[in-house]
Amino acid sequence: MKAAIYNSPGDYMTGEVQDPHCPTKGLLIKVLACGLCGSDLRTLQSGHHRVKPPFVIGHEISGEVIERGADCAGDWKVGDKIAISPVVYCNRCVFCRDGIYELCTDHKEIGQAWPGGFAEYIAADKELLLNGSIQMIPGGVDPVHATVAEPLSSCLNAQEKVNIKMGEMVVVIGAGPVGTLHMVLAQKKGAYPVVVADIDPFRLEYNNAYRPDHVINASEDELVEKVFEISDGKGAEVVIAANSVPDTLVQAVKMTKKGGRVVIFGGLPADQACPPVNMNIVHYNALQLTGTTIFAPRHHRMALKLVASDKGLAEQVISHVLPLTAFAEGVDLALAGKARKVVFVP
Repeated sequence: MKAAIYNSPGDYMTGEVQDPHCPTKGLLIKVLACGLCGSDLRTLQSGHHRVKPPFVIGHEISGEVIERGADCAGDWKVGDKIAISPVVYCNRCVFCRDGIYELCTDHKEIGQAWPGGFAEYIAADKELLLNGSIQMIPGGVDPVHATVAEPLSSCLNAQEKVNIKMGEMVVVIGAGPVGTLHMVLAQKKGAYPVVVADIDPFRLEYNNAYRPDHVINASEDELVEKVFEISDGKGAEVVIAANSVPDTLVQAVKMTKKGGRVVIFGGLPADQACPPVNMNIVHYNALQLTGTTIFAPRHHRMALKLVASDKGLAEQVISHVLPLTAFAEGVDLALAGKARKVVFVP
């Protein structure tokens, strides 16, 4: 079958790999679409300690069940259209036992522990079916659009943790796909004003379609000063750092209103993971710093419902739908900042 093969940092190509077999207790799935994530780009460029090349990555997956194993448990049928969360929980740790799956201490992921979705087919074994999150795609939802449910799930988890309230000022630093999703979720919760900031004019222009209350080009304006200007000197109740730039965490703490919340949504490069955040500001202004990463199955279900109810959400986030044979082209577009969200269709 065709697949995008990661060989080493900077070395990836579309080629042929062996077709997967249907597990006796699992499913064989035809990939209908797979989204390109920022973490995929980092793996392709710099590698990942959990990915042993040559390997097929890709974790924002929608597909169709084409074969069911003889001893497969559950109600899955051939022809079912499904959205596949990549996170497979251990179901053994104290957090899983308490139902707090987003804090699982021993989770694994499709695209790391199992071959991912940049391929024509994937196999879902018993562990994926029992401990993962595979959901039916709601009726009327395009499988391409269903891939957005995966990043949206992470955003839902993050915003659940900080409980954005109606009328609160929210600043999203980073206008990429996940920054856009955070902005839209904040708007849906009644936040006001909602501010988006970035240094990339292309990304900021694209976000105008969602009508943020304020747009800040941080390459032209001093970001912290601008936020205080918009907020009449008070700062923002919630600041979401949806990027991997260390300095933005320093700025986020400075621009947050006393008693406010900062969401650290993007992981930082390992050699830049200790930015000089002024912890006296955190202390004396009684700020809450919240880090989030994965999500629970409930967030995945919620995300699919949101994609189904807001028909334009995924359509506007996705800028390019390309055949898998154009994998290198799609990656180049994303790396060059010329694409919002790229989805590949085998």
